[in-house]
Amino acid sequence: MELDEDTNLIILKDDRMYHHNTTRFNYTTYDVCRTQDIINPWTSHCNIMVLCTDNDMGPQGHRFIYGKVLGVYHTNVILIGCAMVDYTPIQMEFLWIRWYKPVDQVSSWDTSTMDCVRFPPMADEHSFDFLDLADVLRGCHIIPSFTSKRRCPDGSGLSACAGDKDDWCAYYVNQ
Repeated sequence: MELDEDTNLIILKDDRMYHHNTTRFNYTTYDVCRTQDIINPWTSHCNIMVLCTDNDMGPQGHRFIYGKVLGVYHTNVILIGCAMVDYTPIQMEFLWIRWYKPVDQVSSWDTSTMDCVRFPPMADEHSFDFLDLADVLRGCHIIPSFTSKRRCPDGSGLSACAGDKDDWCAYYVNQ
């Protein structure tokens, strides 16, 4: 196999990924105190917020994008490429995310309302992703829009991993 000089490869040491039940994020509060969010994919404390960049799927005007953490993992990787020094493995921590998509085109800061989000269809290429823990700002509180209906009124979903049987048509982000 021939590789371009710009090509980098990642090898999983022992072909393993390790699953964790929780992860923690440190952040600074509005009054300059340090505190910590604990994210557990199996509880209601499973949502995170990430700063929106130009490359993200979020519409113009939204400062943050939100995701539901489906899994917390780490793996030991060996980087192979131009900058490789040796075969020493590096621990890489990451999250498996199901993204929320903004419903409104206008940011809630402009209209003094809470952000309204929903899950995109699972077949959408931007529905799921892996995310570096360093990209997470903090945990967030996502509230179902009880005036909207459940996505699956009969309680049957497409994916047990995504937990979509309990999805609502819309949610509000409690900031």
